[in-house]
Amino acid sequence: MTQLARRTVLAVYTLIIVVPLLVVVTGAFKTRSELVDSPLGLPTSPTLANLDRVFSTQSMGTAFLNSVIVTLAAVLVSLFVASLAAFGLARIRGRWGWLVFGFLVLGMAVPAQTAIVPQYVLFRQLGLLNSLTGLVVAEVVVSLPVAVFILTGFMRTLPGELFEAASMDGAGPWRTYRSVVLPLSRPSLAAAAIFLFVITWNDLLYPLLFISTPDKRTLPLVLLGFKGEFLTDYPVLFTGVLVASAPLVIIYVFLQRYFVAGLTAGSAR
Repeated sequence: MTQLARRTVLAVYTLIIVVPLLVVVTGAFKTRSELVDSPLGLPTSPTLANLDRVFSTQSMGTAFLNSVIVTLAAVLVSLFVASLAAFGLARIRGRWGWLVFGFLVLGMAVPAQTAIVPQYVLFRQLGLLNSLTGLVVAEVVVSLPVAVFILTGFMRTLPGELFEAASMDGAGPWRTYRSVVLPLSRPSLAAAAIFLFVITWNDLLYPLLFISTPDKRTLPLVLLGFKGEFLTDYPVLFTGVLVASAPLVIIYVFLQRYFVAGLTAGSAR
């Protein structure tokens, strides 16, 4: 009975995931009328007209480039800062290390919406509104606690003798971090990179709040523009969703061998 219940739950969960995905993938190659008539069926005459409309309207190409710039910059800065913090926390033993670690990851428990008003005022005073630099700063602030949490869990599993051996060989903290810790942390860095990439790439809140001109918009903001007040062209919207999702799939395919290893790396202790 328990086995049957598990299979039933898994089957229902699979349908919940697969059916919307099927509608989006097939709908991107349908006309609007065909999607309405047969939302779950395969396209009778697949068309690429929706892809052409996606890139000819709403400045999709510019938005794609903006998302790439913001995401890569935010992920690289977050990984660099978080890896430095995790390296320091891994060498601080005892209560103080856990207190500092708890303070840094406390940001994971604070919803970004609670600080929107002071953030907007601060960014306006600093002249960072309606700029990609401002978006990068905002995304780094949001994603940094997640990166610190993942990387610290791994670096704390590194034996203290490793740091002592590097020190005896004449390596200072920076050389130890660059030549010893970073190469060993590749699985954890890859796992953190995937999380940060997804968080930043899909973020709508900060672009919606900080960006006011079309040339600075990112992909989520452009996809929001495909939804009309009275009518939505769903085939075009679905095509935009596929275009926006493609980099996430590519990143995961290249980094998947590190993903599970990075997530479980800090579970040894």
